[in-house]
Amino acid sequence: MSKRYVLGEQRNLRETLAAVVRQKRDEAQELWSLRDVSFTVGDGEAVGIVGRNGAGKSTLLKILMRITTPTSGEARTRGRVAALLEVGTGFHPELTGRENVFLNAAVLGMSRADTTRRFDAIVDFAGVERFLDTPVKRYSSGMYLRLAFAVAAHLEPDVLVVDEVLAVGDVEFQRKCMNRMSAAEAEGRTVLFVSHDLAALSRLCNRALWLEAGRVREDGPTASVVRNYLTSSVEGGLATTVEGGSAAGRILGVRVEPVDGSGSARMLLRDEPFRIAVHVEVVEELRGLDCSVILTNQNGVRVIDESLNDHRITRFAVGRHEVLFEVPPVLAPGEYTVGVWLGTAHEDLHYEPSALSFILHGHDAAQRDRAVVLDLKAQLRTPAPAPAPQHEAAGADGRYV
Repeated sequence: MSKRYVLGEQRNLRETLAAVVRQKRDEAQELWSLRDVSFTVGDGEAVGIVGRNGAGKSTLLKILMRITTPTSGEARTRGRVAALLEVGTGFHPELTGRENVFLNAAVLGMSRADTTRRFDAIVDFAGVERFLDTPVKRYSSGMYLRLAFAVAAHLEPDVLVVDEVLAVGDVEFQRKCMNRMSAAEAEGRTVLFVSHDLAALSRLCNRALWLEAGRVREDGPTASVVRNYLTSSVEGGLATTVEGGSAAGRILGVRVEPVDGSGSARMLLRDEPFRIAVHVEVVEELRGLDCSVILTNQNGVRVIDESLNDHRITRFAVGRHEVLFEVPPVLAPGEYTVGVWLGTAHEDLHYEPSALSFILHGHDAAQRDRAVVLDLKAQLRTPAPAPAPQHEAAGADGRYV
């Protein structure tokens, strides 16, 4: 199936007249959000969908949910489908949380009797008991999300579709959501999960679909798809330049090298420390300016997320600087992606989630799936055997001693 949008198209009389008055009418441009996408998901299968912003992930889910129609082709789903695509979808802001539970459940196809029967479980899952009779327009985005997901999860659908909105919830709620989706899969329900949290996606889904520019680039085992997706925008190597940034500051390049100073041309070994060098240019001195490096392994797990402020280095003068982060020999062998960020608590100046990738070489056949190798001290203790109990014996007078 395919989905086309037309940019600059006049859709009604008012827009057309406004364009005539301005004596300006942009030429219509076509944008194919999806192009020849075809796949099948079986009953009880959990499939993750990955892709960068604008890849067509949300459009695909909206087609599956009948929110929009494809330009060509068709999408078929079997059974009852529940989706959580945007925070607060199906909620009326003037109604209370209690009223919206019944409203949203009805929109998703749940009868009032079923909603009443499951109401306490929904509220308990969402954790919004105190605010149940408060209009949801006063809810935070996290409260919106908890209540919306709770309703969708307790609908017991045949197909559960979840978009990136889980990122709004706190850690405890995310854990509850992941457990609920895992339970849905175990019960034989189909799950489609879109997320930039590749570690969560890898835990839940055995299969992944990678969308790029509206097309399916890869469809296969999650571990393979995630690894290829992480390294798709960078060439393997230990140094690279970085484009972009803002007027106040930018990242110029990233380099990975052994700590012993042997240069970035040599391979990196698992049992030796290495450092990540980030070259930055500060054009305007900002209060609280910070720089971070993010290291993600081939399974999508963020194993390192360090910033200068973590080490109480909080001042950048105007000019060019080199920020150095030393990584001890604790990581497992494998392929890693380096992300870099420059900004303040209130503003992102430059963020590149996949600046470069590199391979950490070493032998780890026994524990190839682990994220770190700590070489913890271990010992085996064998407690001394307990003394054998003494048996009582009868004396000459017949008494036991």
